[in-house]
Amino acid sequence: MASQKLTEYERQRLENIKRNAEMVAALKLHSKAATLSAATAKRHRTKTYKTSPEKKPKTETPIVIRRSLRTRGMPPDSKGLPDDFSDNFDKTPKSVSVIKPQSPRVLGPISMVDAFSGDDETESNKMLVGTILSIAKETQVGVSVKDVKDEIFSEKGALGSCKSEGFESLGTEKVDESLSGKRKLVKGVVKNEYLDSLVKIEKSDQWLESLDLKPENVARLLPGRIMVVKFFPCSSVRMISAGNKFGNIAFWNVDSNNEKEDGIYLYRPHTGPISGILIHQHSMSKIYSSCYDGFIRLMDAEKEVFDLVHSCDDTIFSLSQQPNNSETLYFAEGRGGLKVWDIRTGKSSKNWMLHEDRINTINFNSQNPNIMATSSTDGTACIWDLRSMSGHKLKTLKTVSHSRAVHSAYFSPSGSSLATTSLDNKVGIISGVNFEDACMIYHDNWTGRWLSSFRGIWGWDDSYIFIGNMKRGVDVISPSQKRSVMTLQSPEMSAIPCRFDAHPYEIGMLAGATSGGQVYLWTPC
Repeated sequence: MASQKLTEYERQRLENIKRNAEMVAALKLHSKAATLSAATAKRHRTKTYKTSPEKKPKTETPIVIRRSLRTRGMPPDSKGLPDDFSDNFDKTPKSVSVIKPQSPRVLGPISMVDAFSGDDETESNKMLVGTILSIAKETQVGVSVKDVKDEIFSEKGALGSCKSEGFESLGTEKVDESLSGKRKLVKGVVKNEYLDSLVKIEKSDQWLESLDLKPENVARLLPGRIMVVKFFPCSSVRMISAGNKFGNIAFWNVDSNNEKEDGIYLYRPHTGPISGILIHQHSMSKIYSSCYDGFIRLMDAEKEVFDLVHSCDDTIFSLSQQPNNSETLYFAEGRGGLKVWDIRTGKSSKNWMLHEDRINTINFNSQNPNIMATSSTDGTACIWDLRSMSGHKLKTLKTVSHSRAVHSAYFSPSGSSLATTSLDNKVGIISGVNFEDACMIYHDNWTGRWLSSFRGIWGWDDSYIFIGNMKRGVDVISPSQKRSVMTLQSPEMSAIPCRFDAHPYEIGMLAGATSGGQVYLWTPC
């Protein structure tokens, strides 16, 4: 049969197929495709995990079935237990060391030796007790200036020395050899919470810039975050106490010259974060401490014991006392409550609900102890008059509002101003005769989760406020200029200082505590 005649389209199609086949043959695509397919098949046959090692056969241990004498058909042992079994059971073998409880929640007194953390607790505890008792014996705190002027102040000498005549203003002079070698006297006013007097101190910008952090004035006192730092109100020995979030309280004798001891003594009388430390106004051998565990304890160095003053189921967030009133404690309990505790009767005399959330600080006006300031997480700081707080009608003299939690509210040394520190990145300055004038100064107070909140404190007069910053420094804020005027920085600072205290007698001595347990002690050159 004659072949059909191809159309032009079919003929063109066959030519294209022939041309493409020649091109594929020239590129050798078929041979390369076969090689690739073989390699892929070989790869799929290879395992991608490691072969587990051959398991070793377990050595079978014989199973011993315990059977009583009765099931084995044997008569019972008539000897019984030895007579001294109970005595031997109570004795601890020499090879087993007795572990001392570190955080006992004891509803009663705890001896200082049992609460001590570290080696050679007996000897170290005796050394601290001796130091505190000697300080308490030499220094009388809370009496008039006439009684202590010869012990604390002198006409010439160290920085902060002054002359005194009764309750009159006191003057000081300072020699700054590091700057000009000449005497500079710039008057300012300081109100000391322990001495009922006004102290005039010298101060200048050069004096402020001369503050220095020496390597020997840096120490790690505690493990973890420091919540409270406090100076002992004495001029004979530089002693610092601090409390952390684990319930520890440390004491640092900065002037310790003992080669065997570093001057740091660590105790754990509480089970939670320390919220307050108070040194007795008339006896520095007695130190109050409060804790989130609901306990308030009194460390009595004479009795060498942490005695229990108060216990409750709620959290105690802050602790304070009125100036020249050592028989009453004021502490914040629970969410917004404030309790007045009579130490003599061991009972609560008053209980108020002042805020909608926890009270972070309680502070009293040095010029009028009946005027009290509280700061709260509810975003307010309030000024109260204790004389008008009766019944259920509680009215504030002044309410300062922030947009975030207020972590502190402190009166100035003269009592004429109030400084607040809030998480809304503001430092508030409230002043005026009736605290009617308010201004907000921007400051980065956002410390985050792992740092203690910033709390700005006043210095030794109304001129400056000291507060930590996030760049490992100390910002100095001037209320009159309404801004930060300088920053204290040092290569010795390896962490951010969050909590501060100014020495009540040594002008220019500032302690800053970090969330890593370190304490930095700034002193004038």
